Amino acid sequence: MALGNFSRVTEFILLGLSDTRELQVLLFIFFFLTYAMVLLGNLLIIVTVRTDPKLSSPMYFLLCNLSFLDICCTSVTSPRMLVDLLSQRKAIAFEDCIAQLFFLHFAGASEMFLLTVMAYDRYTAICKPLHYTAIMSRHACWVLVSACWAGGFLHSMVQTLLTMQLPFCGPNRIDNYFCDVPPVIRLACMDIYVIEWLMTSNSGLISLVCFLMLVTSYTFILVTVRVHFTEAHWKALSTCASHVMVVTLFFVPCIFIYLRPFSTFPSDKHICVIYTVLSPVMNPLIYTLRNNEVKVSMWKLWKRCSVF
Repeated sequence: MALGNFSRVTEFILLGLSDTRELQVLLFIFFFLTYAMVLLGNLLIIVTVRTDPKLSSPMYFLLCNLSFLDICCTSVTSPRMLVDLLSQRKAIAFEDCIAQLFFLHFAGASEMFLLTVMAYDRYTAICKPLHYTAIMSRHACWVLVSACWAGGFLHSMVQTLLTMQLPFCGPNRIDNYFCDVPPVIRLACMDIYVIEWLMTSNSGLISLVCFLMLVTSYTFILVTVRVHFTEAHWKALSTCASHVMVVTLFFVPCIFIYLRPFSTFPSDKHICVIYTVLSPVMNPLIYTLRNNEVKVSMWKLWKRCSVF
């Protein structure tokens, strides 16, 4: 038995994205390349920000943390998915499934909170420029980032504890490429009506509330830019456009998946690819290609490395 006297399931079978061998090979190549891009792209951003004193503003401090969270988030699911794509039997132990679920929600919720903080940073920079330095001090940034991690940990603990206390004694096939709360709890040998509502009020509402806060923040920014349009505002607005692209890629699929109790669609596992793989790989491209300061710093870093 895996847990207590009621849980007889010791492993789950991940059905993955496809059962066609040829397609699995193509998917392996694609996801291997995207995972490598996530690691290299985000590590490059972290190294660039940490080695260039000109990138010491709160925005880049938060961007550095976002890159680290992107690496964490995709590393929870991608290595396991790559192994399963080349394996005949895609089994995952019960304990490993719970651990994957925990770390996925820990990193994912922390990233949601961090993206909200980044929107607040842009709102303060554009709408309250005279008070920006005082409001977004280095101490305040550390407090906000720590709060993001603490909030992600608390959210993940709730999700994990609610899942662990369920009895699993029947089917053990998960129609996904990783362990997540919605498909796992539907395998429980009990009525999960209350549990699904609790899960929705946790994950779903967090996604929706953070997204609405982001939309509100960017609405205020647009209004401010229209009234007081300067070159500095245009530069800040360009940065906000990058943030909006990141927010859309990350939040919309999460809201679709988690704010929908008592229903599941075959396309759910394909939508999960957007926020577990595509969003982390797009973030470095979005933030570097649309940010001249980062591109200049990366070029300087490349020239310094070329000397050696």
